[in-house]
Amino acid sequence: MKRDADVVVAGGGPVGLMLACELALADVPVVVLERLTEVDTTIKAGAINTPSAEAFYRRGLLPPLREVQNASLAQFGSFTQQRQAAGASVTVPAPRFAGHFAGIMLRGDLLDESDPDFAGRGPAGEVGLVPQEALERILAERAVELGVTLRRGVTLTGFDADDEGVHVHTSHGSLRAGWLVGCDGGRSTVRRLAGIPFPGTAPSITGHQAMVEMTGADDLGAGWNWTATGTYVHGPMPGRILTVEFDGPPADREAPITAEELQTALRRVSGVPDVTVTKVVSATRFTDNARQASSYRHGRVLLAGDAAHVHSPFGGQGLNLGIGDAMNLGWKLAATVRGWAPEGLLDTYTTERHPIGAWVLDWTRAQVALMRPESHAGALRQVINELSGTPDATTFFVKKISGVWQRYDLPGSHPMIGRSAPDLELSGGHRLADHLHGGRGLLLDLADDPALRERAAGYGDRVRTLTVTCPDRPDLSGLLLRPDGCTAWAADAPGAYEELDGALGQWFGAPAVVPAA
Repeated sequence: MKRDADVVVAGGGPVGLMLACELALADVPVVVLERLTEVDTTIKAGAINTPSAEAFYRRGLLPPLREVQNASLAQFGSFTQQRQAAGASVTVPAPRFAGHFAGIMLRGDLLDESDPDFAGRGPAGEVGLVPQEALERILAERAVELGVTLRRGVTLTGFDADDEGVHVHTSHGSLRAGWLVGCDGGRSTVRRLAGIPFPGTAPSITGHQAMVEMTGADDLGAGWNWTATGTYVHGPMPGRILTVEFDGPPADREAPITAEELQTALRRVSGVPDVTVTKVVSATRFTDNARQASSYRHGRVLLAGDAAHVHSPFGGQGLNLGIGDAMNLGWKLAATVRGWAPEGLLDTYTTERHPIGAWVLDWTRAQVALMRPESHAGALRQVINELSGTPDATTFFVKKISGVWQRYDLPGSHPMIGRSAPDLELSGGHRLADHLHGGRGLLLDLADDPALRERAAGYGDRVRTLTVTCPDRPDLSGLLLRPDGCTAWAADAPGAYEELDGALGQWFGAPAVVPAA
């Protein structure tokens, strides 16, 4: 049967768009279905972590993200100026985002930046303050540039899958595809209809995050505040508020959020009786519902982002977890569509990403437990607060929050294998990320060794081979990167290539037959 696309992606948020971009880089026809007619302006995540920044950097997207970060920092400065003008106390944000754990802020000056997990991040390590709305706009523009078909105002209503493909039903008709990926959020229609189990823990909190106009806010504390009735946040930009109440989930997650609802929650949690919300610019409810799909694949149907895992937003992990899913899945699904994927490649998507998702769920559960307005949590919060004032604890927390700890369990003996590749400075004034924009694998020959290049001769359509030098890492003789930037093989001496053949075969399939010279 004729197909309308090789892949249909349900959901045009940042995760779905990033996945579509990765597929398009590999010349895979893809259609994105998005129920909203415009970019979602609802206030959501406000930052990206290091793996996300590296992913965008490796695809040439760092310049527009840096512009967004500069605008965010200007908004932070405006919040401080407004509070100073009003005579309120201010908390000046650090110029570099260090993060927080359960609202306990981490001081960047205590961070041990000599820790090897922070090494080699390059310019990606300088970008973090990127709100989700701005990111979605950037990715939507890039997707269209790459030829992705983005259908806004279209809702997936059902699908029929078999061994040959997926027949997708929408509010605007049907289309046939080889694969369907659900990036359609925590209440995913794709996941539900695929029958993929979604076990986890039930919600126990009601949270609100909003951008508002309000009066009487001078008595609100800046930053994170704990009270006998919950937790609230004011700032770090004008009009931004967040409240957390621990008396159960909201009665109706779908009901419109009113100024009265936000005002009532803010007054109740803050204890400031005169604060008045006069206008709601953007608002959302959230809970600590924490669930994870038992598998991210069911036949020709896959899940990514919130469709695969949900949790509270504390620590800003959700968006970043989804971007990681998209980077991991994109090239593997493309290889499967293009016909060169080795056996089992697509199943490694769940194998590699599921443990990181499980960790994020527990990381957010721990923060909810620590934030509860009761004496035991308060005592523990004081202990964590004191610990966070030490370099070792600060470094531990920042490594976890920033994502630099992440590593896939890949075969091979070199310590770099399974980790995100460092952004090496190469001869000719280039950096490693400059050679990853096209989304292909990359084999670096750092010792000008013909024997190394010969081993990759049959992979030219999937792996680019580059002969360069790396003055800062004279110990390295060769490096093989997957399209997602993960190190698949590394060697410290010329001729130590026993594991290279296995890595090429495992991640890039069988070599093509190279005609004799």
